[in-house]
Amino acid sequence: MTIIILIAAPEGLRGHLTRWMVEVHAGVFVGNPSRRIRDRLWELLADRIRDGQAILVEQAPNEQGWAVRTAGTDRWRPTDFDGLILSARNRRPQHDQH
Repeated sequence: MTIIILIAAPEGLRGHLTRWMVEVHAGVFVGNPSRRIRDRLWELLADRIRDGQAILVEQAPNEQGWAVRTAGTDRWRPTDFDGLILSARNRRPQHDQH
């Protein structure tokens, strides 16, 4: 099973995904596309997401049984901590207060 979440996506991306997956909630897509289709969908999303965010969760042969891909701005990124995939976010620079 594959899950794709789109946040603030440009027009047309959600419609494109409905060709291959079911939109179970606004911006949340579930399906079982082949690896080839999934990889092509991801290339398209990563290329066109612009200022939005895209998250793809897919089955993987690891301890958790899944892996995650992210693209876009202000995103969480998958980070490996001793074989456990967690989500990390870049720290924003703190401004000096005077």
